[in-house]
Amino acid sequence: MFINKQPKQNLDYYKKLLNAIGSLSSLFSEAPEPYLASRITENLFCKAFEADNLSRSDVSADASKDKVGFGIKTFLDGNGKTLQKVAEFNSDHQLFSSLSPEDKISKIAELRNDRIETTKRIFGMDNLIYHCITRRVGKIIVYETPAHLIDVNTIKKIKLSSRGNTIQFSDSNNDYSFNITKSTLYKRFITENVLFEVPVKILNDPFSVVEKLVSEQGLIFAPIKIQPHVFLPLYSLKDDDKQVPVKSGLNQWNASGRPRNPNEIYIPIPAWIHKKFPNFFPARDKVFELTLPDRNTMDAKVCQDNSKALMSNPNSALGNWLLRDILDLKEKELLTYGKLENIGLDSVVVYKIDNETYDIDFTRIGSYEKFSQQNGQKVSTEEEQEDNE
Repeated sequence: MFINKQPKQNLDYYKKLLNAIGSLSSLFSEAPEPYLASRITENLFCKAFEADNLSRSDVSADASKDKVGFGIKTFLDGNGKTLQKVAEFNSDHQLFSSLSPEDKISKIAELRNDRIETTKRIFGMDNLIYHCITRRVGKIIVYETPAHLIDVNTIKKIKLSSRGNTIQFSDSNNDYSFNITKSTLYKRFITENVLFEVPVKILNDPFSVVEKLVSEQGLIFAPIKIQPHVFLPLYSLKDDDKQVPVKSGLNQWNASGRPRNPNEIYIPIPAWIHKKFPNFFPARDKVFELTLPDRNTMDAKVCQDNSKALMSNPNSALGNWLLRDILDLKEKELLTYGKLENIGLDSVVVYKIDNETYDIDFTRIGSYEKFSQQNGQKVSTEEEQEDNE
């Protein structure tokens, strides 16, 4: 596992901060067990072990380091065998809602496994594990357990609840429960192979600590900064149906006319984005550095009429990364919206660092639609995105 291979000073720092944050629990909760917010544990883990924080990404991991991905879980230990949420499939509801319990679970297993494998490809991970921070009265317990794929060949004990709202099942590694109403998958976490425990004494009056901090040092709050960003769709609409055009966008390699590299693609930039954010992207054909989720970089530029295309330089680099490395498509295999649905990602977000440096990341289904609606726009039509070269 990961923790037992970390330097002692990093581990000691991690334990001290867990203890300190846990001692302030009564600021947020009256429960006898220490309280730890999930976002705090994600940030603390990344700070203590110098890991990359993936919390802004809509993927199956919260952090990564040394080609290992981590799902950071914090929950009450209970009886040491509790069910905890590991995935949501709200945007995929139409893919399994009408299926029988057995077929429904087969589809959920397929979606779950696709998302884990896609996350590993996006961030160059060799492995994915759960880092579990569980809480009992007077202590915090830390252990790690593999984030297994669902073994579809050993799925058994499929049981629909009497109310018809949950399906329980198992495979060779774990017990699961799928909440049909919430489209949410739960996995049973068993507290074993504990790595360490942190004793915690919850302060009766944590406000006195805050007051002391204010009186002795003062508190200076930095202004909240939101990195400039835009969302871009990996699809278009035709008759209100989401699809990837067969001869443009991510299937640009299939366009008619001149011979094309099988990795030649572009990500569409809807015209309204240039109007709403006129200074976000550089001028047409000006090369800039684009940082990928795994922190590798490539040269990129906006191209074509009305700067409607985000492309790499050379133009095959983007397709080699996105179609081959991430989506795992074979050369000359058309990308479909169904493929994007299966992995739960149909948009990207581009962050502007400066005029010569940008970051790109994947976002969950519906992200571009929400972004366009927030900006008073409708989702782009196929005609706006289609490349007629």
